[in-house]
This record gives sequence, C-alpha cells and structure tokens, in this order.
Amino acid sequence: MDHRNKTRVTEFILLGFQNGKEIEFLLFTIFLVMYMTSLIGNTVIILLVCIDYHLHSPMYFFVANLSFIEVTITSTVVPKMLANTFSLTKTISFVGCLIQSIFYFLLGSTEFVILAIMSFDRYVAICNPLRYAIIMNKQTCILLILGSYVGAFLSMLGPSVLTAPLIFCGPNEIHHFFCDRAPMLKLACVDISLAEMVDFISSAVLLLGSLLLTGVSYTYIVITILKIPSVQGRQKAFSTCVSHITVVILYYGSSIFLYVRPKKGNAVDINKFATVLNTIITPMLNPFIYSFRNEKVKESLRDAFKKYVGIPTNLRFEK
Repeated sequence: MDHRNKTRVTEFILLGFQNGKEIEFLLFTIFLVMYMTSLIGNTVIILLVCIDYHLHSPMYFFVANLSFIEVTITSTVVPKMLANTFSLTKTISFVGCLIQSIFYFLLGSTEFVILAIMSFDRYVAICNPLRYAIIMNKQTCILLILGSYVGAFLSMLGPSVLTAPLIFCGPNEIHHFFCDRAPMLKLACVDISLAEMVDFISSAVLLLGSLLLTGVSYTYIVITILKIPSVQGRQKAFSTCVSHITVVILYYGSSIFLYVRPKKGNAVDINKFATVLNTIITPMLNPFIYSFRNEKVKESLRDAFKKYVGIPTNLRFEK
C-alpha cells in the first residue's frame, strides 16, 4: 500500500483511564499523593546515602541508584499523565511520545539489571563474607552500575530503531496513559511484525535473563543459609534479603505480564493496572520496603534530623 499521499500523524491522544470527571479527580488526587510520596521518599534515601558515611557500602550504593531510577522513571510518566487528567485534548507530540517511550524503557531496563546486581551483592555478602570487601570494591560497584546502563541501552536499541521510522497516518489514539510501545505500534499503518518480534525478544532476554541471574544467586544464598547452625543466624542472614525479594516479586511479576507474553496489546485495563503497579505504586513503596525499615537507615535519618533540622537526640520513629 502507498502511504506517501497520507497525512502523517504529528501528535497522539493519550486516552488514559476514560472515567467520569469525579473518578478522574479521585485518580488524580491518589496518583499525585503517590507520586509526591515516591519523589520525597526516594530523594531522602539518595541524600542519606550521599551524606552519611555509615551508609557508604555497596548495598546502600545500589539502593541509592535504584531510588534514582525510581525518581526518574516516575517523573517520565506521571507528570504528563496528571497534566492530561483535566486536559480537553490529552495530546502529546510524536517526538515527545517517542522520547517518553525511549526513556521509560531505558530506565525500566536499567532497573531490572540493578535488581540482578543487588542479588549478586547479597550472594557475595552471605556466601563469601570474608571476601566481600575485596570483590565488591568501589571500582567494581561503579563498573556494575555503568554496565547496567549500557546493557539496558543495548536491549532497547533495536526496538527503538525499528519504531522511530514507522509511518503513523491515523488513528492517533493510544489506549494508555503514557506512550507504551505495544499500543503505539498498533497505530502504525505499515507492517509491524518485525518491530513486535524484536520488542518481544529484547524484553524476554532482559527480564528473564536478569531474573535467571537473580534466581541463581538466591539458590546459593538459600543453600548457604540452611547450613548456618543457629536459628538466630539463619534469621539474621535471611532478613538481609527479604526487602530485595519483595521488590523483585513486585517488579518482575507485573513486568513479565506486561512485556513477555504474546498479544500484549489485549486486556487494556489490566495492562494499565499492571503499569500503575510498577511505575507508581512500587516506586512509592520502595523506600519503605528497602530502607526505612532498616535500622541503619533509621539511625542515619535520626542523625540527619538532629544535625540539619534540630530534632532532639532522643527522637524515635518506632512506636
């Protein structure tokens, strides 16, 4: 088919949740509160790790980088979603949509690699504690973080290169609240089979590959923990992994459902809920799951309040 005489789409309409005004106002309020909570909580974690030398260890270095990813990925999606809630047009330019999609998948891919790296960190800490400082030195940690960005970039390079030159000549309504690649591809007026296949393969390799590394790490961790003679020792060792396991389950569960299955464009409402889970809810919960329940982080937070805000030294956050 000749598309040369057709008008190319210069903007898309993000349909969002398509509810009544009252429901939209309620969703706007809920998502705004969640976004601000995520923004403040993760920023606090980053600042604490930067200013408190007690937190200058590989584990907290990776936690701070994870918090940075949370802030950037939610800021890529949520502000535009909130702005469109009461907008009559709910539009986003073609270039803006493409940029949002690229950054979302780059940051999301980086997040999964970092989660796999964090499982390796826990493996070394529990299975090789005497060599932990040697293996997880500063240079190694920096190289692992840089490698996560490079690996994420390579994983989303193919789908992005195939999506950018596609011809979109209408309709221009995306059944989502952001420029997700799957519903965006369905609007192309050319053959998208290659782009869909590359998108599926790259998502599967990244998600399942990082999940495999995480699974192998925890297999060795569990074996090592079971060999610890005392119950208290086993509980202490396992407690260092609970937060990471919780985050892994939340992220991988929703993301595998979204991106590693055929015909990803179906079940629109379920896809939106799963996206809300891994772009808004989990980033909001991350500081509480990963850090604020940690005694060392709470102590650092108390010290920061005492030093910079003037809170008394006997402050306690526990009931």
